[in-house]
Amino acid sequence: MQDREGEAMTIMTRCRARIPLTRNDIIKIKTRALRKGVWYRVATRTERACIDLVIKVVERIRSRLLQNVVSSVLTKLEEAMESRVRRLIREVGSKLASRLSQIAQNWGNKSAVKWGGDSHFLQYLTITYMNEST
Repeated sequence: MQDREGEAMTIMTRCRARIPLTRNDIIKIKTRALRKGVWYRVATRTERACIDLVIKVVERIRSRLLQNVVSSVLTKLEEAMESRVRRLIREVGSKLASRLSQIAQNWGNKSAVKWGGDSHFLQYLTITYMNEST
């Protein structure tokens, strides 16, 4: 499951980097959105029609305009499919880690520079935050 989320994030990274998306990339995200019940809840009828047409007609998106439209819909779907923990890691955990890292660096801890990039530390801080706020 984590592999699928990582793969989808790679697809979205490719999309933001202006690397043309393929039909298979779009189908993977649409399939995940359907399985998680996000497809009909989040995407409007027009957005769904656009994605369906792109899947049927285009093998690889070359148009920047079409890529911008498709990427905005796919980003919207990805954000809706993102788990609560992942979202909080991105929003809360990274801020807490940078704050704690800065404090530790001020105290003289030289290894604290790496804390902000440690995914396990970010996850730990986020789950601790979640347990405190409930």
